[in-house]
Formats: sequence, C-alpha cells, structure tokens
Amino acid sequence: MAFRIQDSVVRGEIDNRAKGVVRGRIWLAGREDPVSLQLQGNAWPDLAGCLLTFVNPLGRLPHPHLDSLQSLQCGSVGDLTASRKVRACAVPMAEAAAMRRRGESPPERLANCLYLEWFSEANGRVVIESTDYELTVSTPEWRLTPTEEEERARQAEAALRRFLARLDAAIDQRSAGQKEAGAEWDEHDYEQFLKECDARTDKFMELLDKFGESRKAMEQIAEEMGWDSPDGEAGDGSLSIEEIDAICGGDASVPPPKPDPSREGIDWIRTPNGDLRHPLQNRCSECAIKYWRQNSQLGLDQVGDDDWVRFLSEFQTTSAKLAGALSSIARGCAVRDPAFVVAYLKRALNHLHASLAGLEAAARKQLLPETMAAEARRDLLDIRTGILQLMEDYRHR
Repeated sequence: MAFRIQDSVVRGEIDNRAKGVVRGRIWLAGREDPVSLQLQGNAWPDLAGCLLTFVNPLGRLPHPHLDSLQSLQCGSVGDLTASRKVRACAVPMAEAAAMRRRGESPPERLANCLYLEWFSEANGRVVIESTDYELTVSTPEWRLTPTEEEERARQAEAALRRFLARLDAAIDQRSAGQKEAGAEWDEHDYEQFLKECDARTDKFMELLDKFGESRKAMEQIAEEMGWDSPDGEAGDGSLSIEEIDAICGGDASVPPPKPDPSREGIDWIRTPNGDLRHPLQNRCSECAIKYWRQNSQLGLDQVGDDDWVRFLSEFQTTSAKLAGALSSIARGCAVRDPAFVVAYLKRALNHLHASLAGLEAAARKQLLPETMAAEARRDLLDIRTGILQLMEDYRHR
C-alpha cells in the first residue's frame, strides 16, 4: 500500500516556484528533522508556480513504519493539488461514529482535499491526503500553459507506470520457476505461490488506493491487473479461481462437509457464537484480542511505541495466517495437499517470530508490567510449539 503519512504530519511546505521541480519540507510527529523533497515534475494548475504551506490542527499519530521513510525523498511528482473535490463528513468524527452506531447516516459536504502524491526512489508511492489541514497558497509566479498541463499529466502518468512496473517485476520474480500444470507441488512450491499472491495483492491494493472503487475505476483496475483478455481468460498467466480451489481442496458447488465428531478438540472447536475454528487458531485469536484490550487499559495505545505496535499487529497477523492454514480443516474439508498447509503454517510462524521480537524489545523498555510480558511470552511460545507440531504432522501425511 501507499506510504500514507497524513496522520503524522505536523506542518509542511511544497514549493513549485521553479518550473519542473518540486521542493519541500514536511515535519512529522516522532521525527526531529523534517523530511525533504526533491522531485521532478509540476503540481496541478492550482499549485503550479506557488509555495504551499500547511498545518495539521488535529492530533498527530506517529506512523508505525516512520523509521523507514527516507529523510531525503527523491523521485517524481504524481498528483499535487489542493482542489480535489471529495465528500467529507459534516459533523465531528465522534458524533459521526455515534450516528453510525444508531444506524443513521452522518451528513456530508463537498470539500476541497489536499492531495500530495509522489513516487519516491526509496519508499515507492507516498501520499498525504486531508480535508482538515490549514492551507496557505502564495500568488503564482508562473502558470501552466495548456500544452504544459498536458505534459504535466503525461509525466504523472509515466511516474505511475514506472511504479507499477516495479510491482509487476516483483510478481514476475515470485512466479518464476513455477512448475508445469499437473506436476506435484511440495511446500516450497506453495510458498512461492503464496508469495506471488502477496505481490499481486500489493498491486491490486495500490491500484484501489489510487483510483477508488467506482465502476469506471474497477474497470481500469481490472485492465491494469490483466484480468481481461479477448478470450475472456486471465491475461497474466495467473491461476484461475477453479485452479486455486483445486489446490485448496474447495468447490463452491458442493456443500461443505460437517466436521468429524471424533476430531472435536483436535481439528475443531465451536466458539460461543457458533463458528468452527481450529483450536490453535482460536487460542491465537483470543490471545491477540486479550493483549489488544490490555493495550487500551494500560494506556499503551497512546504511547505509539513501534516495538509494542509490532507485537500487537504481528500477533493479529499470526492469527489471520493460522486461519488461512487451518479453517478448512476445522470445517471438515479434506486436506488435498498437506504441503500447502505446511507452507501456510510457515508464514504464520514468521509473523509469530516478529511478534515475539516486538514483545522482547517493548519489555526491555519496561513499557508493560513484567507479569504481562511473561504471560505474553508464554502464550507466543506455546502457540509456536503448536505450529511446529502441526507442521511436523502434515509433513508426514
């Protein structure tokens, strides 16, 4: 996804008074020095030739990956404008949330949105988007001619194309070396397949973030993803839904089998709300929720510590990956290829290790009570043992 930093912005300036170059400085919560911009291209006509300064009057939230944002942003301009029209909530967010809980629709207004997008050599697509900033725009020192505006649009499109080409290269790298159709796959083949799925998802999410969800946007996204071709088949060589179902052992036309009663407590349990879950995934999910709640009770959600956030987010991701690996087993579906389960469990294990690293770093800073750290460590290690046991089991099936 795009590196969106609007919630972390304190203030900033964008300077396009020199034609063909955009310079800027952006001060962010959690960083002492501003991020500097040295970009090729021009802003939209409303900001071309101008100095824009802006201030975020709202509370700031440090971005969880702010350390990876390079201090000097070199690259190309995407779309830079303060006049993008969007529909914005006409009441405070707290009031809007209360209205939604009551089943009411909060009133909306048409607002000008500040939209600053650039393509960084180091960080990819970076975006600042807000209707709440306080803006000051200088008198333009020059204006774009119609021909220059066409060239500006072409340059922005070219920058997007270069960025998408990088995503396509990642997909190609992940798909390289896949076996012929019908060949037997091992866990390493499935790992490569899942990595390719991740790369395709990254591209889709970037396109969705860029173009939105209108019918026209979805048609454009489908074309960019290669989903449309003259013969009606996937145009990028990816697996079809039927092929993926075959790999996963699923078939939407056949009612799912009921879980084996003799495997209750081993392959499945039924939660209080009636859902079927694998016991290991259920434990991981319940633990992740437990620490998320304690996060708020201890006020750690206001600290914004990167290591603590990593512990929580990676714990939740571990639960999601375990669901992907084990949900079909809990529902009683036949496991057509144990190697696929092993490959998915490996992914869960990687995220669990990242969560454990975040916990240990947060514990060294004494951000949480020692008893809580010990309990969380014990939960993570017990879940790790369960994952390793399942991997060993399915490797011998």
